[in-house]
Amino acid sequence: MAAALAEAGLDAVYSYAGRTAAPVAAPLPTRIGGFGGAAGLATWLRDNGIGHVIDATHPFAAQISRNALAACLATGVPLIALERPAWVAQDGDRWTSVGDIALAVAALPVAPATVFLAIGRQSLDAFRARPEHRYVLRLVDAPETPPLPGAAVVVDRGPFTEAGDIALMQRHGVQLVVAKNAGGSGASAKLGAARALGLPVIMVDRPALPDRHAVGTVAEVMAWLHDAKRGV
Repeated sequence: MAAALAEAGLDAVYSYAGRTAAPVAAPLPTRIGGFGGAAGLATWLRDNGIGHVIDATHPFAAQISRNALAACLATGVPLIALERPAWVAQDGDRWTSVGDIALAVAALPVAPATVFLAIGRQSLDAFRARPEHRYVLRLVDAPETPPLPGAAVVVDRGPFTEAGDIALMQRHGVQLVVAKNAGGSGASAKLGAARALGLPVIMVDRPALPDRHAVGTVAEVMAWLHDAKRGV
């Protein structure tokens, strides 16, 4: 999305939370950090003369999406959401769908198992409640200490390949995968790897968000911006 805006020569600002120590550089002027809730974001939109908002955040970053919608409603700034299509189970998949991380923890087997947690750093603490399992974590940044006691930590950044994820799961003896339904292609390799290895997957559904104008491709966002500039 940022590349398309830059290539079109549009005046845009790229904003992200700053939870990653070394994020991929964006081809736009960048700001880092929160806004101070919906009210703070509304103030920032007014102070910076923002005319349109594109919510292209992670599908599980529900709070900033809610804040963005509230801020845009308060200021009259039009908003569009760029949403990755959710993953859908395919033939050979062994998915158990759950509504949130707490339910994923509850769905873990009784017998000790080696579990690949492909869910990001923010959701790991909940799994401390199930210390009988051995966890394999893949993180973008190397932690100072393992986020879960005894966990094996793999530091890597996507996009990943199915062959690479098969090798990772075999190397660590993974018996179960826990994933968030983030959608897209950059992190889908683990699902293909689990399918190839016949491993069960606990799939966490996306959080519910208020109704908003949402599309699935960058081209649709650019068309919306073009129409908005023409007053359509």
